[in-house]
Amino acid sequence: MKRVLVAMSGGVDSSVAAYLLKEAGYEVVGAMMRFWPEEPPAPRLEAGGGRAWESCCTPDAAYEARRVAELLGIPFYLLDYREVFAEEIIQPFLRDYAQGRTPNPCARCNTQVKFGAFLKQARRLGLDYVATGHYVRREGEALLRGVDPAKDQTYFLWGTPKEAIPHLLFPVGGFHKAEVRAMAARAGLPTARKPESQNLCFIAGDLRGFLAEKLQARPGPLVDVETGEVVGEHQGASLYTLGQRKGLGLHKTHLERYVVGLDPGANIVYVGPKEAAFWGGLEGEEVNLLAELPEEVEVQVRYRTPPVRARVESLSPLRLRFQSPVFAVTPGQSAVFYQGERLLGGAVIRKGLYNLAGFDPKLMEKALTFS
Repeated sequence: MKRVLVAMSGGVDSSVAAYLLKEAGYEVVGAMMRFWPEEPPAPRLEAGGGRAWESCCTPDAAYEARRVAELLGIPFYLLDYREVFAEEIIQPFLRDYAQGRTPNPCARCNTQVKFGAFLKQARRLGLDYVATGHYVRREGEALLRGVDPAKDQTYFLWGTPKEAIPHLLFPVGGFHKAEVRAMAARAGLPTARKPESQNLCFIAGDLRGFLAEKLQARPGPLVDVETGEVVGEHQGASLYTLGQRKGLGLHKTHLERYVVGLDPGANIVYVGPKEAAFWGGLEGEEVNLLAELPEEVEVQVRYRTPPVRARVESLSPLRLRFQSPVFAVTPGQSAVFYQGERLLGGAVIRKGLYNLAGFDPKLMEKALTFS
């Protein structure tokens, strides 16, 4: 009998993953990785007082996961991953923001923790597989988009070590979210109606407040890249991201402006017209390939944006040129490669290339250099 360690978050997806594997005849062991600090994130509430969504992997979530495990008749363990998480996720997260980048901690967590340290622990325990509630499909050594386009999570799995793929199971990837909730309800799982987990699991409160405290953010000038003039004041360069329009305090001006560059060292946020935030390509780093890249790929630079076709100009360094301009190509975010439904790999965006605004090159170089 094949043995599998299921990463249980206390949510409906991982609960159903454990249920499906048990029904399929696997010997299932449930485990939750403790990431949260001594004061875990509080649930986000709706206006009426109900939970709109909440953090994963909190003490409340651990209680729910244990209830599911008891109902399924499988063992459950709470594993302390706080030290690993702090070193591999939280410290790089803060370092990136301090450098004017916008990191993707969920992708890094999958790479370094769930399919890194957690999988190694499963193998040490003599277990054959690790399973999660990700909406992803695996066919042999290929990872494919989940069948539910609204829930597909391949974007966050681009950094998965290639050698780990044969040891990974994604039981819910072939279902739509509504089907998963229906299965949970039929099985009597207590997580069937649990709200979505959408905020970062290690932040108690809002992201902006967390960053302002940890990075000691201080006000500075908003500089318009068209004129070089100071047009306002920001609250700390590390608190902003490329393409941002709201929260700039420029609503009284007739000009619509977006963040187009960050200089954390000088504590300057550069703003400009929307066209200044469009890019014709990107340069990437920390490349991870799950399959050989063809000359043309589909690349997705944000979770909720559709992929665009791009030509691979070079692999070292990785340079891509888009067939059509892309808005807010953001350093620190993930550029994820696809061929149809298949995930080919990805990279961390180092910088956007081929800016389309046509401003003075020296000014643009100053405004838009992130290394």
